[in-house]
Amino acid sequence: MLKVLLIKMSSMGDLVHNLPLVSDIRAHFPDARIDWVAEEAYSPIPALHPGINRVIPVAWRRWRRQLGQASTWQEMKAFVATLREVEYDLILDTQGLYKSAVIARLARGCIVGGDRHSIKEGGAALFYNKRLAIARSRHVIDRCRAVGAGALGYAADSLRVFGIEAEPLRADWLPKGPYCVLMHAASRPEKLWSEEYWVALGRYLHERGMFTALPWGSGEERARSERLAAQIPGAVVPPRMGLDVAAHFLAGARVVVGLDTGFTHFAAALSRPTIGIFCDSDGEQAAVQGGAYCESFGKKGQPPAYATILQAVDAALVSIA
Repeated sequence: MLKVLLIKMSSMGDLVHNLPLVSDIRAHFPDARIDWVAEEAYSPIPALHPGINRVIPVAWRRWRRQLGQASTWQEMKAFVATLREVEYDLILDTQGLYKSAVIARLARGCIVGGDRHSIKEGGAALFYNKRLAIARSRHVIDRCRAVGAGALGYAADSLRVFGIEAEPLRADWLPKGPYCVLMHAASRPEKLWSEEYWVALGRYLHERGMFTALPWGSGEERARSERLAAQIPGAVVPPRMGLDVAAHFLAGARVVVGLDTGFTHFAAALSRPTIGIFCDSDGEQAAVQGGAYCESFGKKGQPPAYATILQAVDAALVSIA
């Protein structure tokens, strides 16, 4: 039985982009054992894929802030012991960072990843047993798939299959009718889209008989959600939720419109009609992909116009009519 370990620890969108690799391996090697190392906060994402045998959580983000505590070292020791329980035929590092390469080295098996010209931190390639040339111009999903194809000798030329699904959420705080999710939050101010546009879009959806849900992840984002909701009839500001709940929340949405964030890519992977808004990143190389209507607009320094997104929303609604 083929035994494969995937190293893709963070961030949220990166884990989503790695899911089709699991589907590829499972399609060519149905009996393979596939394990995945992921940051503890993001471990619910690979756990959704039925092709994953075990998710091994790593807490590096937490550990590095608590290196002076004995409990941290005990956790790290337990993690390494778990990591080394299985001798893998292949360890696929699709992260391409020093931290992922070190974890790959701690595991047992032949390590495969991109060469120094193909990954973000080129020196990490020195840790690999096999290095692959992968054009950095390719879509990020295809770059992940290329590692598996190069390591296992198959062609990654089939449709991208994310392989995850979730039942719609049932909760008292949800809108009392069909809802769309507007992902207005982003990691940097440069990624933000005009609040005026979000309000106009929410009002337009309300005229079409749909409610708006405005999720958030920080105090600042919650304040923005509340500010937008106050101007959109029937809008809901959900409670803060973990990824396990968020999967079900997104699965129940009619349409998702969001900035270039992990949640937007997560919605697309869950086969929800999704529209990506790119204001400070590449809307082609990281375009949202999924099993339903998906479109991406904008690029660094050139956010999309409101009319462009409105037209895409209409197309998304037609796709589910």
